Amino acid sequence: MQLSDLAGKRVAVWGTGREGLAAIAAIAPVGPASLIAVQDKPTFLAATAWTGAVPLYEGEAFGPALDGVEVLVRSPGVGESNPWIQRLRERGVAITGGTALWMADHARQTIGVTGSKGKSTTTTLIAHLLTAVGRPNELGGNIGIAVLSLPGAARYVLELSMYQCADLDVSPRISVITSLFEEHLDWTRDGKPSQYYAHKLNIAMHGPEAVVYNATDPTLSAELAARPGLPLVPVEPWESGGWIVRHGERLFPRDAFALRGTHNTGNLSVALATLEADGVDVVANAAVLEAALRSYTPLPHRLTPIADPSGVEFVNDSLSTAPQTTIHAIEAYAGRELAVLVGGQDRGIDYTPLRDYLRDKAVPVTLIAIPDSGEHILDVVGDLPNVRRETAEDLFAGVLRARTLIPPGGVVLLSPAAPSYGRYDNYEARAKAFIAAIEATSPLP
Repeated sequence: MQLSDLAGKRVAVWGTGREGLAAIAAIAPVGPASLIAVQDKPTFLAATAWTGAVPLYEGEAFGPALDGVEVLVRSPGVGESNPWIQRLRERGVAITGGTALWMADHARQTIGVTGSKGKSTTTTLIAHLLTAVGRPNELGGNIGIAVLSLPGAARYVLELSMYQCADLDVSPRISVITSLFEEHLDWTRDGKPSQYYAHKLNIAMHGPEAVVYNATDPTLSAELAARPGLPLVPVEPWESGGWIVRHGERLFPRDAFALRGTHNTGNLSVALATLEADGVDVVANAAVLEAALRSYTPLPHRLTPIADPSGVEFVNDSLSTAPQTTIHAIEAYAGRELAVLVGGQDRGIDYTPLRDYLRDKAVPVTLIAIPDSGEHILDVVGDLPNVRRETAEDLFAGVLRARTLIPPGGVVLLSPAAPSYGRYDNYEARAKAFIAAIEATSPLP
């Protein structure tokens, strides 16, 4: 479905946040028979005072306003589990999203990146490196500008969430997938991992030229193998002996890329393979790419170190919302005395991968459980000889406890393996609370 297909249709846009406002602005000029905004309940992303150019129906007026609507354009947070989505599908209402409408007109110019984790870093890396080799692009999607607000360009690099991938009926020319594990099951109709995987991998199901993916991820590899006929480009880490190597040639030292961890080596390798899929000779451009990597500014809240006069290294990984990301964080600091603050919104996530990693790798670590799910995580991990178990009543108390346990030279890592909602508006607010706790508990002026 293209934007032009909405001409003469009765259209509702569900959501009054960034994506909803962009959709209204883009749809109005095509001439729908009617265009309204709807909002079933307040959210922290919703506009506090509606000043939009179309009528807004919310609260009790929400349901009646949808009578007679032919097309619903939903914002990303409106999931398949929502009863209204199910009712509207049964009525025959076409349901789509702003990203899907935009993609139908721009797929051939687009590199789209998704993944359970790693997508933001990989997306910004691709955009940064393409610019360095003389291929300017517009960056947007789940990061930065909503796609329906993007200016015209010859090339786009988009980060796409599972929510945005779910409604696509045209794939980006190059579809990139960084990882795949259970997350956001509450958005799916029946809460099943298979549904989440299907929504996520929908990015690759509608005619891409190339599907670049992290071949070291067993779940991702298996799910793609079960979907025959895709133009797959499997990627394993390009690192050897501390160098990034391609076709037997050293491109540049691994430490040209500041982000730590084997998972970030994988993200870098996927980004470079995406450049190749776009026609860039990475070997010939090795010097340019190295300089660009050295100037790359990592995104915040992803293994971001925080200086502290005590000699303890504090690390903000507040964006960690699943056990797999906490595993990556622990791997990045293995070999040092390490305390990890875990816990957040309890979404019923399976924490056995974290237990199995700590059991099999025998990495010495202190886990400090913070509400709401921290104690549940400790219960799943169980009593392992290499794991010290602690509890704290909140994030501040967790930081204070960590200071008593970790000596100078050690690491205190906020990698919660759970979302922030409930106690914080988002992961950024949780990170601010972490930094404030570090400053307030510092033993030195």
